[in-house]
Amino acid sequence: MSMTSSRPYIIRALYEWILENECTPYILVNAYAEGVEVPQEHVKDGQIILNVSPAAVQNLSIRNQSIDFDGRFAGLPKRVYVPVNAVMGIYAKENGQGMIFDTEGILPDPTDPAGPDGPGSGVRGVKSEPGSRKPPLRLVK
Repeated sequence: MSMTSSRPYIIRALYEWILENECTPYILVNAYAEGVEVPQEHVKDGQIILNVSPAAVQNLSIRNQSIDFDGRFAGLPKRVYVPVNAVMGIYAKENGQGMIFDTEGILPDPTDPAGPDGPGSGVRGVKSEPGSRKPPLRLVK
């Protein structure tokens, strides 16, 4: 029997756990994944880190398919939409505790200086091979 992805359930549980421990929840997002809507000027190496604390965002919704909220970037309001499969991890800003998920499919190509909106770029990436890329964060106990 095929089961749905556990990722959205884990994200919601860790989000609540981080808040209950009076820490700031951050999500690490593959900014070049299909369907991701984030301010591209804040993307670095194909990734963006988003503060999703109640003090930083409004109308946060963590559903089984996506995370979306209203946020401010450099003082400008922006609607953010992140498909759950583009969430690479969730952790507490203060101590790094949380979880980094296994990467699946296409990863962003950090050597593409044009970015996803550059002329003729489209979504580019490299195929993830098991063990070929270490996550940029680690679990700290």
